[in-house]
Amino acid sequence: MEVKEKAVVLNENDNVATALADLEAGSSVTVDVAGKMVTIQLASPIPFGHKFSLACIENGAPVIKYGESIGKASTSIRVGDYVHVHNVSSTRGGTGNAGGA
Repeated sequence: MEVKEKAVVLNENDNVATALADLEAGSSVTVDVAGKMVTIQLASPIPFGHKFSLACIENGAPVIKYGESIGKASTSIRVGDYVHVHNVSSTRGGTGNAGGA
């Protein structure tokens, strides 16, 4: 069975989407954000289950998934960037700067 959607946005307030398949750098992905279709060009490969940015996220700003902050940007993140431990510091649990989102 082929997956029709390439990524999903879980809450209308999210600033990241989650890949539903391995996605290639340079590819365009269209996601539904609160009923509005938004197309994002990916800056790098995004592995299945991982996140990419829907908007510019400034250094220190919250990364929002599930409508909740899952961490803070540890550097500026551009639209279409891979969002993971290399550019997010977790604010959940006891991992502090050592953890990721």
